[in-house]
Amino acid sequence: MSNKDTFFNAMQSRGVSRRDFLKFCTVTAATMGLSASAVAQVVEAMETKTRIPVLWIHGLECTCCSESFIRSGHPLATDVVLSMISLDYDDTLMAAAGHQAEACLDEIIEKYKGNYIVAVEGNPPLNEDGMYCIIGGKPFTHQLHKAAEHAKAVIAWGSCASSGCVQAAKPNPTQATPVHKVILDKPVIRVPGCPPIADVMTGVLTYMLTFDRLPELDSQRRPKMFYSQRIHDKCYRRPHFDAGQFVESWDDEGARKGYCLYKMGCKGPTTYNACSTVGWNDGVSFPIQSGHGCIGCSEDDFWDKQPFYERLSNVEIPQFGVEANADKIGMAAAGVVGVGIAAHAVASAVKHSSAKSTTKEDKGE
Repeated sequence: MSNKDTFFNAMQSRGVSRRDFLKFCTVTAATMGLSASAVAQVVEAMETKTRIPVLWIHGLECTCCSESFIRSGHPLATDVVLSMISLDYDDTLMAAAGHQAEACLDEIIEKYKGNYIVAVEGNPPLNEDGMYCIIGGKPFTHQLHKAAEHAKAVIAWGSCASSGCVQAAKPNPTQATPVHKVILDKPVIRVPGCPPIADVMTGVLTYMLTFDRLPELDSQRRPKMFYSQRIHDKCYRRPHFDAGQFVESWDDEGARKGYCLYKMGCKGPTTYNACSTVGWNDGVSFPIQSGHGCIGCSEDDFWDKQPFYERLSNVEIPQFGVEANADKIGMAAAGVVGVGIAAHAVASAVKHSSAKSTTKEDKGE
């Protein structure tokens, strides 16, 4: 990777026009929630900074994070993999295998010591000395520690790496463990989701390239620009929730009208992610828009919080400055409507009486 191997140069060599490059930077900045003034910073970074060396390693997982990543809509996965970052090692995507692949890993660690990023997909199992996941003839825990030792930062892709996911579900016989509980001496960025949104993954990398620092993280080490709000807060079905209009059973009239799915087990009110704003499949849709409630896949231990279709009837949700659950909200909404009708009737009567009095005065009665 030469000093001139910048993101823009890489895109130019692949026939991307200046106009498309600027469009890419604009869309990427918007995806990260940055202001319009930050677009210039993104452009400058892409034009001047060398690509980020990335070692992408795999523990216990199903590869859904990689599948999500290579289907990114903004930016296109080909632009990300081949241009934005230098994906020097990924045993799922690379052509090399066996000793050649392991030699590549050693070479990158030595050549870019302190300047590369480790992206971890999946988690390390600690039981039986890590023997439930073997990479290159050794436990994955060995590869994880080796790759992280000289890394600039570690990104835990997806819920498997961030919280353990299904592998860590009870009784967790392999002792599958989140990355941040194994790597204790390096900054670990958690990007949860099963899988995480592709544009969120690329947005995190773009931010690190642009500003040469980690994005601002919340108390759970998640990037605030993508995990600071609940799905419920920006859900397009939110007005139905506020009005007390819920789907009561699958394919009922409420379902056909697009009512809130909370009573069908939707975990949107307790899940922090960007699904309702960024969307999936190039922003076309997300589970709730497709008629299925959120299962809370970006929250810790979500797999143990089943059944997914059981409503969270005891969860208190902040609503209009008060604490209320779904039933109370429905009753409150009906009450507000009733009060509104009564108030309107009183106001109309007063207005009518006032108008009548004014008419009498005009006539001198």
